[in-house]
Amino acid sequence: MFIPTGPLRFYSEAWLSIFRMYRSFRVLLQVLWAQLLCGWVLGSELTFELPDNAKQCFYEDVIVGTKCTLEFQVVTGGHYDVDCRLEDPDGTTLYKEMKKQYDSFTFTAAKNGTFKFCFSNEFSTFTHKTVYFDFQVGDDPPLFPNENRVTALTQCESACVSIHEALKSVIDYQTHFRLREAQGRSRAEDLNTRVAFWSIGEAIILLVVSISQVVLLRSFFSDRKTTTTRVGS
Repeated sequence: MFIPTGPLRFYSEAWLSIFRMYRSFRVLLQVLWAQLLCGWVLGSELTFELPDNAKQCFYEDVIVGTKCTLEFQVVTGGHYDVDCRLEDPDGTTLYKEMKKQYDSFTFTAAKNGTFKFCFSNEFSTFTHKTVYFDFQVGDDPPLFPNENRVTALTQCESACVSIHEALKSVIDYQTHFRLREAQGRSRAEDLNTRVAFWSIGEAIILLVVSISQVVLLRSFFSDRKTTTTRVGS
């Protein structure tokens, strides 16, 4: 077997290093492209305000046989509850819940068409809500869509798959803690407002009581004019 030596061996190792760098760069681009597909293709994610006595509906086109997941959570407002309803293209109700704070529903589309899901705050007369929902359509796209082979993944590709799964978990955790932070901030601001009004009320009551006590004490020590009435016979 021929073994290159000298300059020939140096150039062979250089080309091998370049080839490995190119392969790693291509795998990295595939990972980034898969992350972009996850953000663009798979459904909708939105946070919106729902006024009192209002109803808001959203629509999503789904292909038959596609697995979908609807997840929602009330971030701020009232008792943190809302009505949710999901209908298929024929108007059949697939999911219906009343006054839920958060929930998740998974289904498989039985037909092609536009699915409709609505959030209602009609039971509330003066409190508006802030609602977050995530409607996921289908599964994640494959990380290596153009790789049709029977052989196992290389070490670099396995590492990229692990990074891809870890990034998805990070995104889910970030969304969860972002909602928790918004909900906690809303409750803290509401508590701060109540404490401020309670403090103002206490100050007014204390002022009224102090003035009343001063007036009462002055009435005890004030000079009273006496009148004498003579009765003649």
